[in-house]
Amino acid sequence: MTLKGKRIGFALTGSHCTYEEIFPQIEKILSLGASVCPIVSYSVAETDTRFGRGQDIVDRLRKLTGEEPIKTIVDAEPLGPRNDLDCIVIAPCTGNTLAKLASSITDTPVLMATKAHLRNKKPVLIAISTNDGLSMNARNLGILLNAKNVFFVPFGQDNPEMKANSLVADMEMIIPALEKALEYQQIQPVLIERGRREIR
Repeated sequence: MTLKGKRIGFALTGSHCTYEEIFPQIEKILSLGASVCPIVSYSVAETDTRFGRGQDIVDRLRKLTGEEPIKTIVDAEPLGPRNDLDCIVIAPCTGNTLAKLASSITDTPVLMATKAHLRNKKPVLIAISTNDGLSMNARNLGILLNAKNVFFVPFGQDNPEMKANSLVADMEMIIPALEKALEYQQIQPVLIERGRREIR
C-alpha cells in the first residue's frame, strides 16, 4: 500500500535514547507523500535528559512536520471525533505505555490519542523499546499482540548478554510495517534477530 495521501499520527514516548532512530523514519514517511500529526507524551515534552531537552524534541517535530505537536490529553481527545488519521504509530513505545495501553489506562496524550483512534476501528502500529519486554511486561505484550487493530514493528532482543529482558523494534522496519498495518495485516516475521545496540 502506498503512503501517499495518508495521514499518520506519529506518537513518541519516553525512550529518550531511541529518538535519533525515529526522526529519519518520520522524514521517510513525509517523503512518501503522507502527512504526519506529531503526538508526544508528557515524558517527551517535559523531560530534559542527557539525550536532549524536551522542548528541543518538540521544536524538531514541529519543524519537521509543519504541525504543532499534540502535548495534552485535552488536545488529543478530538482525534476520535475528527476521525482524520489513517494510522497511529507509537515509536518508540516504552514498557510504561505498553502496560497502560494493555490495561486501558489513559493518562498521557499518546494514550488518549490511541484510545480515540482505536474507537474508530483503525490501525495502531507499535514499535516497542522496553527493558522488561521479556519479564514483567511480557504479559502486556501478549495482550496487545492479540488485540484487534493493534500491530507491531518487528522486534527482538537488542543486547541479550547485558539486558536479557530488553526488547526493541527494528525502527528501519517502521515503513513496511506501516504499509501492512494500513491493510490491517501484521508484517511477518514479528520476532526477529536484530542488531545489537550498545548500552547508552
